[in-house]
Amino acid sequence: MLLRESHLKPSMQTQSERLRRRLENGGRVEVSVKTPARLHVCLIDMNGDLGRVDGSLGVAIDKPNVILSASLSGDVEVTGDVEGRVEEMARRFLTKINSSRGVSIRVKETIPAHVGFGSDTQLSLAVATSISKLLNLNLTVYELAKIMGRGGTSGIGVAAFDRGGLILDGGHSFGENKEKKDFLPSSASDAPPAKVLLRYDFPEDWWFIIATPKVDSRIHGGLEREIFRRLCPIPAVEVGMITRIILMKLLPSIVERDIETFGSGLTELQDLGFAKAARNLMHPATRACIRKMLEGGVYGAGQSSFGPTAYGLIRKNRQTRTLEAELRDLLENFGGGEVYVTGPNNKGAE
Repeated sequence: MLLRESHLKPSMQTQSERLRRRLENGGRVEVSVKTPARLHVCLIDMNGDLGRVDGSLGVAIDKPNVILSASLSGDVEVTGDVEGRVEEMARRFLTKINSSRGVSIRVKETIPAHVGFGSDTQLSLAVATSISKLLNLNLTVYELAKIMGRGGTSGIGVAAFDRGGLILDGGHSFGENKEKKDFLPSSASDAPPAKVLLRYDFPEDWWFIIATPKVDSRIHGGLEREIFRRLCPIPAVEVGMITRIILMKLLPSIVERDIETFGSGLTELQDLGFAKAARNLMHPATRACIRKMLEGGVYGAGQSSFGPTAYGLIRKNRQTRTLEAELRDLLENFGGGEVYVTGPNNKGAE
């Protein structure tokens, strides 16, 4: 059951398959949320000479997940949050909406942070959604994201939480007195969430093999901001090539269910624009995983966001045990990591 208050009037919410509220402990109302993760395929225009910047393509996937439950309480209480992010997020949301209420949150699963899955966006929206439901607020996912400061560069994570699927967003206006005047990652941008231009259901029989190296060097925070400033603007000619691949290759192949063309487009995007400029920053383990996936016959492969997670496009019914074993063996040379397969998520958070 998915949390989609943006499409529901308050009186209808308890009838929706997209909302689960259950009564526990003598009538206490509890809200549960389970999110998808997302693969970030590319940033589109990091040049900005047309007066817009950013723009993103990505896809929601079934796992890993944030799973949490929340109920009203006298104070902000959090259990199960190993990384210590949830309490800060809950307090931020309550402060932003000028609420003096408290909330008790039980975190059951989280998405690994800073590995390419958009964990902060999914976690912050899960927290905000659970509290807004408990307080009977009629806020859209877009409004929740704005309150939580998410989506300021890429809108993929916000849209993945809302509806899942393959997502293309239009970025932000760029220049003085516009939504953005600098090249910044979402974590450092106060721009509103990027608006979705189009969304397609991702074919249910197109799956991904995922390899996440266990590495210490992860790109986020100040390092991520410095990389954006150093690498941008990207040459306009490369931005043009990216948009051509998306418009004339990836999107038609989704409509026509042409997995070979879609996969080759994914691979081609790794050699263009921001991904190309940041290639020297790719961890050797990620580079080796992408190469192994392509050698193993995936339709296309790449790095999600700044990585280190690598992904390869496969068909659902493909036997991947050999490739999975080879990837695990490969990752052992770099300190280990996780390898698994997952399908698309075309529903959003539930």
